[in-house]
Amino acid sequence: MNRQPEANGTATLEAARQHARSQVTAAPDTVRTIPSWTAIDLPDGVDPATVIWDEAVGPGQYTARRLPRDSVLRITDIEGDACTQLLAFNAHRTSERLNPADTVKVQWQAYLGPKAVLLSDMGRVLMTIIADTSARHDCLCGGSNRALNDAKFGDGSVGGHAPNARDLLALGGAKYGLSRVDIGPCINLFKSVRIASGGAMTFDGPSSPRGHIELRAEMDLLVLLANTPHRLDDRSAYTVTPIRVTARLAARPTTDPLRTTTPERERAFQNTEELLLEVTP
Repeated sequence: MNRQPEANGTATLEAARQHARSQVTAAPDTVRTIPSWTAIDLPDGVDPATVIWDEAVGPGQYTARRLPRDSVLRITDIEGDACTQLLAFNAHRTSERLNPADTVKVQWQAYLGPKAVLLSDMGRVLMTIIADTSARHDCLCGGSNRALNDAKFGDGSVGGHAPNARDLLALGGAKYGLSRVDIGPCINLFKSVRIASGGAMTFDGPSSPRGHIELRAEMDLLVLLANTPHRLDDRSAYTVTPIRVTARLAARPTTDPLRTTTPERERAFQNTEELLLEVTP
């Protein structure tokens, strides 16, 4: 089928090239800093030379990246109304993945904060929360799906006006060889759910601008992120604001008090270190 040239004036090679180059200065929903070490407006004390990932992720968008052990991932809720779905996998053996249920069970509480760890389904530490100014995260509800967003917003497909979290995470995973069956329950960052004494879930709404969480990678990881409204958010509009994702290389501390905050966490760190003794492909 023949297609007519679009109205933006791309009928010739020269016009198409000029149009493409004009997009460099545009402000898309998702834009990655390349080279990453040219990132600006970094947190105090962060050397730009250590930055290995810097990206803005807009509403209804996703991103994915492999991160080395000891790197620090900082996710910032720029305007105070983001909801970021997080999945993490062992980069060398992606059958090992984040397990929110074990993350809650092993630490005897459902509310994440500084010193908490994110556990895999093998009882190992994937990431440790080393800083958190938000303290509004949810391990219980998981992300939205197509059926939920279709019913609530009209079109929850990734190409629609209200993309769902599961499909976005699946797209991110597909770029690294994962399939939809690899996309399990995620953790929601920057939106919390509290459990009342009777067992009812209470959704906690928008936070404050510039809240952030920092997570240290305890093994080489594949990280998937989506930015979509929480499934319990009762607002009729598809409401979510941008995040900034910045990762940097960091040295492991000589002594790490975080690993011994509880006996259960210490055991999980030992499980991780035992894995690291294996020869990776």
